[in-house]
Amino acid sequence: MKLLFDENLSPRLVSLLADIFPDSQHVDRVGLGAAPDSSVWEYARQHRFTIISKDSDFHETSLLRGSPPKVIWIKRGNCSTRDIEAMLRDRVDRIRVLLDDPEATYLILL
Repeated sequence: MKLLFDENLSPRLVSLLADIFPDSQHVDRVGLGAAPDSSVWEYARQHRFTIISKDSDFHETSLLRGSPPKVIWIKRGNCSTRDIEAMLRDRVDRIRVLLDDPEATYLILL
C-alpha cells in the first residue's frame, strides 16, 4: 500500500506510518512539492501510488478521470500530524478495501 502524501500533509507521516504503508512517499521527497496537481496525479499514476490529501482538488479530479490513481481525501480542518496518523491507523481496513476494489476510485475520511 503505497501512499503519496500531498504537500498539505506533513512529510513525517511517511516514517510514522511506514509499518502499515510501506514504500509511501511525500511529494516534497520526490521533487513535486511545488508542482501542479496534474503533475502529482501523473506521477502517482505512473508509479502506482494512492494520493492522500486534505485538498478537494484530487477528489474532484478522480470524479472526472477515474483511477488510477486512487485518492484518499482527508476532509478535516486543522489538526495535528499525530491526529492524521491516528486517523489513518484507525481506518486502515477501509483504506485496504479502497485499494483492493478495482471499481473504487476514492475514499473520504472525516
